[in-house]
Amino acid sequence: MLYPLSYGGQRRGKSTSIGTRASTARNHVLGGATLTGVTQGLGRVLVVDDDEVIRQLIAVNLQLEGFDVATAVDGQDCLDRVAEIAPDVITLDVMMPRLDGWETAIQLRRQPGTAHIKVVLITARAQEDDKLHGAQVGADAYLTKPFDPNEMIRVVRELAGAPENAPEN
Repeated sequence: MLYPLSYGGQRRGKSTSIGTRASTARNHVLGGATLTGVTQGLGRVLVVDDDEVIRQLIAVNLQLEGFDVATAVDGQDCLDRVAEIAPDVITLDVMMPRLDGWETAIQLRRQPGTAHIKVVLITARAQEDDKLHGAQVGADAYLTKPFDPNEMIRVVRELAGAPENAPEN
C-alpha cells in the first residue's frame, strides 16, 4: 500500500476519520477511476499522470482532504473520459505518452464543454519558458516536481472553490 506524501491535512490526529478515508482512498485509487459521492462537497478532481506511483500519491492526498478523485493514465485517456467524470479541477502531468499535457490543456480549452475546468500542470519541467508555456496553453496553476503536497492541496482547493477549513464529520 502507498501512503500519502507527508500528509498534513486538517483531519490529522483523528484516526477513525483518517482510517475511513484511507480505505475509501485505497478502493478508489487501486480499484480504478470509479466515482462515489462527494462526502465533504469539496469537488471532483481528475488526476492525470503516466507514472502510477505519482498518480496514486496525488489521488490519495486529495481523497484524504475530502475530494472525489478519478484518475487517467495520459492526456488521451483524460480527453476520452473527461465528460463522464465531469471534474472541477484536473491535475495534469506534462511529459506523457500518446498525448502530452501541453496538447491536452490546449484541447480542453478549445472544447466548450471542458473550457471551464480548472487545470493544474504538475511537472518536472521547471524552466521559466515552461511556466510561460503553461500559461499560454491555459493552465490555471503550475507546480513543479517534486512538489509540496500541502501546496498542491491548497492550489486544488482554491481552484475548486473549496472552503479553507472543511467541516469535520
